[in-house]
Amino acid sequence: MADRSSSGRSRPRRAKLRSWRKKLADERAESTVYRELAARRQGEEREILLELADAEQRHADHWRELLGPEAEKPCRATLRMRSLAFLARRFGWVFVLALVQRAEARSDYDSAEDATVSMAADERIHGEVVRGLAARGRARMSGTLRAAVFGINDGLVSNFALVLGVIGGGAGTGVVLLAGLSGLLAGALSMAAGEYVSVSSQRELLAAAEPDERAHSLVPYLDVDANELALVYRARGLSAEEARERADAVLRRAPTAAFPADTGGAQEGEVVGSALGAATSSFLAFGVGALLPVAPFLAGAGGASAVGVAGLLSGLALLGTGSTVGVLSGGHPLPRAARQLAIGATAALLTYLLGVLFGVSGAG
Repeated sequence: MADRSSSGRSRPRRAKLRSWRKKLADERAESTVYRELAARRQGEEREILLELADAEQRHADHWRELLGPEAEKPCRATLRMRSLAFLARRFGWVFVLALVQRAEARSDYDSAEDATVSMAADERIHGEVVRGLAARGRARMSGTLRAAVFGINDGLVSNFALVLGVIGGGAGTGVVLLAGLSGLLAGALSMAAGEYVSVSSQRELLAAAEPDERAHSLVPYLDVDANELALVYRARGLSAEEARERADAVLRRAPTAAFPADTGGAQEGEVVGSALGAATSSFLAFGVGALLPVAPFLAGAGGASAVGVAGLLSGLALLGTGSTVGVLSGGHPLPRAARQLAIGATAALLTYLLGVLFGVSGAG
C-alpha cells in the first residue's frame, strides 16, 4: 500500500529511482570520457586514465545494484556529462581535462544519502588526479598556449583601440584601414620577434648553466685533501658541510667516477617548446586577433555600423579568450571572460576619447 498514489509515497519513490538512473548514466558517461582520453595518450598517463575509468565504472555498479531491474530502463546522462563525452572524442586533451576537473569537483556525493563515503572520497581524489594530469599537459604546451592566447588578446585590444582612436580623431575609412592593417602587421611582427628572442634567450641562459662536460674527466686527478670539488657543490647552492660530504662521497669512488650533474641544489626552469614555434604562434594569433576589428572596414562597411560590428566581433573574441583561460586554469570561465571584456572595452574607450581630444585639438 505504500506505493499507492493516494498514500502520497509513490512520487518520492519514483523520484529516487530517476535520481539513481541519472547517476548511473552519469557514471557510465564519465567512465567513457576517461577511456576516450586514454585512447589519446600513451604510457603512464594512459594507465592512470584507464584506472580512473574503472573507478567510475565501480561507482556505476553501485547505482546499478541499487536499481536492480530498474537499471535496464533507458536514461540519458546529464547534458554536462554528454558534452564532456563529445568533447573527449573530438577535441584536445588539456581542454577536456580541465572541464573534467571541474566536473569532479562538483560531485554531490558528499550529501547524497545513497552514495557511500568511499565514493565521495573517490571523487575528491579523482579531482586531484585530473588536476595533476592537466598540469602536465599545460606544462608541455605552456609556451605555445601562452603565445596564442595572449597574442589574440593583444591583437584584439591594441588594434581595436587603435581603430577607435583614429575614428575618434575624425579619420575616414581609408585612414582607418591603413592604421588598422599597419597596426596588425607591426604588432604581429613585434610579438613574433619578442617571443623568439625571449625563448631563445631563456634557452641560452639555461645552456650556460649546464656543467662543462670536459670537467667530468678531471675528477680522478683532483687533490683529495684540498677537495676542490666541494667548491663546485657550494657554488650550486649546497651548504659548506653538505658540499664537502657530497664531494667526499664522489672522491671515494673508483678513479673513473663521473662528475655528477645533479647536486641537489636549486634547479633552473625548463623551457618547453621551440623559439620558432612560439614566434609563429604569436604572429598568427596576434594577426587573427588584430584582423577582427578591421574586418568590417575591409568588407566595405563604414561609419557607426562598421564600428558596431567591429565592437561585436572583438567583444565575442575577448569573451572567448577569457573563457578559454578560465577553463584551462581549472576555474569558472565567466569571471575570466568578463574581466577580459572589461579590460578590452576600457582600453578601447580611453583610446577613443584620446582620439576625440586630439582630433578636436588639431581641428582648433
